[in-house]
Amino acid sequence: MRALSGILVALLLVLSAQDMAYASGNKTINSFAEAKRQLKKVYADHQVTFYCNASYKKDGSVIHPEGFESPKFAKRSQKIEWEHIVPAENFGRGFPEWREGHADCVDAKGKPFKGRKCAEKVNEDFQYMVSDMYNLVPAIGSVNAMRSNFNFTEMHPSVENTFGSCPVKIVDRTVEPAEYSKGSIARTYFYIESKYPTFKISDKMRKLLSVWNKRYPVDEWECERALRIEKIQKNRNDVVMEQCRLLGIIQ
Repeated sequence: MRALSGILVALLLVLSAQDMAYASGNKTINSFAEAKRQLKKVYADHQVTFYCNASYKKDGSVIHPEGFESPKFAKRSQKIEWEHIVPAENFGRGFPEWREGHADCVDAKGKPFKGRKCAEKVNEDFQYMVSDMYNLVPAIGSVNAMRSNFNFTEMHPSVENTFGSCPVKIVDRTVEPAEYSKGSIARTYFYIESKYPTFKISDKMRKLLSVWNKRYPVDEWECERALRIEKIQKNRNDVVMEQCRLLGIIQ
């Protein structure tokens, strides 16, 4: 009986450890470069950009949709970049190293620096957060550049697309993405907030994201992507997986 009891305790500890891993944020990949390398595997058979539905090749070069325009950053429009849906600056400001710097954040000339570069250098929690693959998507480089860290919003239908045939609008430091991106954006914001206490969604943004989450539910690719990332990153995106189960996309 004692042996059996010991086995049960050990099993419970293992299951508890797994549950804790799934309940937490990323604690596996602490390098943005490594996250991008792993994401290439995740997207190996789905090489389509997040905002414009543009195909791209294995080397990252973009096949622009007919009618695509890039009003700025033309060179960057030729390649994909891995964009943070929740901008690094938006959650990075919660770290003192981003706001104030750190004693170890000094360049070769002895000049102190702060911001993302400092937080990424010295704060392990930030390293994991900025490398969380659930928050990273392939985007045309110029779209990534122009989106910057601007908040998402809804605009009047009369507002013209910023990138021609790509249905993304950027006006006055705000962005309205394509309808096919809105649900995933909302669920990514909710995931990041649920896993990382340094990030909080504003009341105004929460109302908008809640509408998007309900209006634009998960599809098969969003569920498959979450499953693939979970295998690599070892934590679960509960926000996405709950919808995937409710809609019967996964068991």
